[in-house]
Amino acid sequence: MNLQAADFKARAKEALNDTQLQRAVPFVQDRLRSGRVQAAEALGNVEEWRELLSEIRMDTIDNLDSYLEQLAGNVRANGGHVHFASKAADAVSIVSRIAEENGARKIVKAKSMITEEIHLNKHLEEQGLSVIETDLGEYILQLAGEKPSHIISPALHKRRGEIAELFSQAAGRKLSEDTSELCAFAREHLREAFMEADIGITGCNFAVAESGTVVLVSNEGNARLTTSLPKIHIAIMGMERIVPTWNELDLALTMLTRSATGQKISVYVTGISGPRQAGDLDGPEQFHLIIVDNGRSDILATAYKEVLKCIRCGACMNVCPIYRHVGGHAYGSVYSGPIGAVLDPLLEGYETAKELPYASSLCGACTEVCPVKIPLHDLLIEHRKDEVEQGYTPQMEKMSFGAFGFMASHPAVYSKAAKIASAGTTLWAKDGYISGGPGLLAGWTAGRDLPQPAKQSFRDWWKEKGGARDE
Repeated sequence: MNLQAADFKARAKEALNDTQLQRAVPFVQDRLRSGRVQAAEALGNVEEWRELLSEIRMDTIDNLDSYLEQLAGNVRANGGHVHFASKAADAVSIVSRIAEENGARKIVKAKSMITEEIHLNKHLEEQGLSVIETDLGEYILQLAGEKPSHIISPALHKRRGEIAELFSQAAGRKLSEDTSELCAFAREHLREAFMEADIGITGCNFAVAESGTVVLVSNEGNARLTTSLPKIHIAIMGMERIVPTWNELDLALTMLTRSATGQKISVYVTGISGPRQAGDLDGPEQFHLIIVDNGRSDILATAYKEVLKCIRCGACMNVCPIYRHVGGHAYGSVYSGPIGAVLDPLLEGYETAKELPYASSLCGACTEVCPVKIPLHDLLIEHRKDEVEQGYTPQMEKMSFGAFGFMASHPAVYSKAAKIASAGTTLWAKDGYISGGPGLLAGWTAGRDLPQPAKQSFRDWWKEKGGARDE
């Protein structure tokens, strides 16, 4: 199925009929959510931590230009190169140019959402470059030709049998479903890729402005190998992934790992401050930091500015009832779940992602767990308002709300409509409920029964009881 070509409803319908996904997503969601809850309880006064980190992130976003200037100056002082990319295509061109100037052909990559956002692999492979994903989940998806379905657990929807088939094809021999055997193959194959790579590409969890340091958080150690074995390391970051000092990094890491997986700290936290220095035993000969805008500057001046506080922990996905039922691929974009429903329309436009703000029950669970207190469900409502004002509402919905607006603003019409509503729905009602409504009602009754309108309106009942009119 072409995820981009189909609409959200078609993708969601397919996900709802995917029995493996229906088992896998709730299992992983519950595990990650319970881990976050336990970590929050152990931390204590978690609301104070959330409030403080939210204030720090907002202050950083409000002063982004000065922090970026400080970061760039310190990276250069450390011997690194800094590149600013206004658009996704600019970032891809910079990577291509670095590869061409150095005669590089083989690239290893660590997990990075920003490189997914700019579709880096696709463009580099079109230029004849070999790109190998080294995060185990991302490696599985690369073999399957799929995109991540979760920020933290990109291949959570895959069965072990499916992975064994993918690895068997890559190995050229039959592999069992034994986890140790599958991991041993991946380790053997990826080690070879690390040793042969000319360039290592990573994302950036945080960049520390005061020292020009890129910080990477991982559990597999592949990011550390990606940065240290190839002669060239390219780190790519969204322009908002910055903290002023190591003190703020301490707080951000504390909340990131607890919110993401429930860990006090991830297995590996790597800080890289430029290329190999004299006397260093390892490290790249060149270090390049690419800072990507790709629409983020436009968000700064809007009501959606707070979405830039996101630290990509995925906690909002782990509590979202919509994500639980449809998984990540149904969103059809790089970022899924509540954060994707807010961010994707901003990065890709309503023409591509206008359905996503409606992929929410607006229960507010995402907002309650966000470690930086992004008001996600409020921003989803803001998107819906903007879509209406910009004319993206379906014609039938426009007509329906227009009719309701006319009716609600004309009491005589409203009263008449209320009186005939019960009689008008008798054909589809049984025992006081409508279970198979016509037209627009069908969307509602496909999932739940609709109570039939009462035969007597409240106004008439009130009048009958002698109630006074509230002037």
